[in-house]
Amino acid sequence: MQEFKVKRESPELVIELSGEIDSGNADELYEEFIKNYKTPSKVVFECDKVEFIDSTTLGTFVKILKHVRSAGFTMKITGLIPRLKKLFVICSLDSIMEIS
Repeated sequence: MQEFKVKRESPELVIELSGEIDSGNADELYEEFIKNYKTPSKVVFECDKVEFIDSTTLGTFVKILKHVRSAGFTMKITGLIPRLKKLFVICSLDSIMEIS
């Protein structure tokens, strides 16, 4: 199953995630982001189909956020199921990035 799919590149980069994103493929997520972040813009990760994430994934999201912010833009994560959204809240990531 493909975990990453670029849905739109303009006016914002939208990447759809699915399945399990963990230490086994978090680096691949970052590489996919870098490959597609040609023109700095707002970044949206659609996570409606994500079933599992781990702490490595949370770190990868922070790394991506730093990259996006350094270009003067924002990042948003949408569609998290409640138990995954809770991870972001517990780690206070909802205070540094938009989670909906």
